[in-house]
This record gives sequence, C-alpha cells and structure tokens, in this order.
Amino acid sequence: MAVNLPLPVASDLKPVAGIELGYAEANIRKQGRKDLLVMKLAPTATVAGVFTTNRFCAAPVQVCKAHLEEAGKTELPIRALVINTGNANAGTGEAGLIAANETCLALSDLLECAPSQILPFSTGVILEPLPLDRVKAGLPAAIENLKENNWHNAAEAIMTTDTQPKAASRTVMIRGKKITLTGISKGAGMIKPNMATMLGYIAMDAKVPQAALDHMVKEAANKSFNCITIDGDTSTNDSFILIATGMIDLGITSIETQDYVVLSAAVSELAQQLAQMIVRDGEGATKFMTITVEQGNSVEECRKIAYSIAHSPLVKTAFYASDPNLGRILAAIGYAGVDDLDVGKLNLYLDDVWVAKNGGRNPDYQEADGQRVMQQSEITVRVTLARGNDCATVWTCDLSHDYVSINADYRS
Repeated sequence: MAVNLPLPVASDLKPVAGIELGYAEANIRKQGRKDLLVMKLAPTATVAGVFTTNRFCAAPVQVCKAHLEEAGKTELPIRALVINTGNANAGTGEAGLIAANETCLALSDLLECAPSQILPFSTGVILEPLPLDRVKAGLPAAIENLKENNWHNAAEAIMTTDTQPKAASRTVMIRGKKITLTGISKGAGMIKPNMATMLGYIAMDAKVPQAALDHMVKEAANKSFNCITIDGDTSTNDSFILIATGMIDLGITSIETQDYVVLSAAVSELAQQLAQMIVRDGEGATKFMTITVEQGNSVEECRKIAYSIAHSPLVKTAFYASDPNLGRILAAIGYAGVDDLDVGKLNLYLDDVWVAKNGGRNPDYQEADGQRVMQQSEITVRVTLARGNDCATVWTCDLSHDYVSINADYRS
C-alpha cells in the first residue's frame, strides 16, 4: 500500500494536444494485464531525454540515445514512443539491440515513418530475451486505440511492481495562453539517483526549441528523479522523457527568456510530483521521509550527506520499526565523504524535535519525542552543517520485511 498516495482519477488527467496514447495486453510476461504502450506524436513535436548512468544500460536505452542524436542531425523528428513492461531487454547483448531495433522497425511500418523516428523503452526482468514476437503482435491493438485521453491506461501499462499507477496533470498560464502538462511515471524498486530506477514521461502542448528542451529536461531531472532513492540500486533502464508537441507557440527562443523560466518551473514541479509518487509507492514502503541538509559549502556536499542518510539500511529499518535509534543518522553523516566536516557544529532535527546539538545529544531531547515523530507516516529529517548557505533535499522511504519478500519473489 502506497504511503498517502491517492489513486489517480482518469478524468483529472488532461489530454495534451499533439500526443495520442494506445495500449495493448501483449502477454509479455503475465496474462491479462496492460503491458504495451504506444505514444504517437505530432510532426511538430520536439523530444528530449535523460537516461541511466549504469554502464550495463539496456538495449532500448542505447537505441533511444542513438535515435535522439540522429533526430538532432536530420529533419526526421521523433514520431512515436513504444514501451513494454515485464521484460527489461537488459543484459541481452547484441540480440537485445536487434530486438529493440526490430521493435522500432515494426512500429515504423505501421505508422509509416522511419525506424529512427521511434524511441523504444523496456522495464522488467533483466537478463532475459525480449519476447519480440509478442511485442510485435501487440502493436496493432495499441495503435487501434490511440486516444488523447488515454493517460490513465498509459500509466497502468508501464507498471511493474508498482501497486498503483502514477500520473498527474497541471496547467500554467503564460502570456495569456494556457499550457497543459500531463505526465506518468513508474518505479517502486531499484531506485537510486542518477537516475532513479524508473520511467517517466511528461508531455506539454507548448512549442520549445530542441536546445531549450534539452536544458529543461536536465533541470527537471536534477530537481526530481535525481533526488529520490528507495534501495540504493541504480537500474539499467532509467529514462525520463520530455515532449513538447508544438501546438502552442509562446515564442520561446532560448533559456534566457522569462517564458522559458515559467514553463521550466512548471515542468520541474510536475516531475517532482511524479518522482515523489515513486517513493511513496516504494516496494514495501510504510513511511515517506524528506531528508534536508542545510548550511553546506555546496549543493554537492549537502546532497552527498542527504543520500548517505537516505541510502542507509540501518536508518531505513529503524524508521520502519519506529525506533528512534537516531545515532544511525549521525553515523551515516560521518561516512558520507565530506572529509573536512566539523561535526562539533552539526545539528539534527526530526520534524520539530531537536535531537543532536553541536555534534552531541541535545540535553533537552527526550526519546519519547523521537518516538512520537517516528510513528508518523511522513517524517522530515533536517541536518544543519554551519558551513555555508547551500542546501539539498532528497526523498526516500523506509525498508520493511515486505521489500525483502517482493524482491525475493520478483521472478516467480
């Protein structure tokens, strides 16, 4: 059960002019579930993406990067995305690359475009061959039900161990024009920054030049999907794609314009919402934690300490048990790799409770106060370093018995 995460309502998800979505039940891994998704884009669309840093990146990630690069050099824009769940097509070598390219070829034949105009994505079990025949057989059905208002079905079609679909919409007014943004994401385990183990897609009906969109997607990722962690594992298939369908021309020419700034902020806010949904639905999660590190010398060192706390199995299991064994947090700060950190100036807070003062236990701290906060489903850990003016925030969840069970039985 996800932590304080309402189910998305299909009628709340706003269609985005210039993109249609269609799904199929292709039986890629399990019978009777949506597991194949096609997103068809208008010829005016621009597309940008960021991908996993895992050196064992999956075949579809390699093909996506190549096709995006080719689109930037030619006049052949990206026309469609195809996503399958149940099989990651990762650790599959040359055969995996052939399967990803064959998927693009099959869809391009149906949509009458070039294979390089298709971006493929896969998620699921690693080291197993992609059942290409099932993927190809499911494509006609996905195309047949292409609709602008299929976002809820799309969110369901990309799930793996997620307990519920993740989707959201918002609008922003820019110079009297209403811009619509809708996005979906998936992910529940193998979640770690750079990027988190996830798929995320946001579409908007604005027109954005390619260079500006490339900058925008990186900004959004750094403020959202690169600020979450569940278990410290970086996946092979992580992808975050930003689509600007070009239906509404705001006159954005560069990242220096105020219109770009407003639009980019809206994209980042939606990406952050989708990223937090992933953490709230973390495998076996019972608590959602915000880790904030303040007064650092740099954002980098603040993030380093925040991640160290958020990744620690000892910290996460203490939160699961509602056990205020908060010395574990100090230990995680100490081994974060900030070599010149003066721990004698450090303060630690658990929500409104001042736990550690100037590097030691706060004389006024009562364990009953820590216990009270630890029993909440949402908790904020705040650390002040007294070293500067920079700060960083990451989001994580606890580590429960169910996490072990889910991952022990993942392939069963």
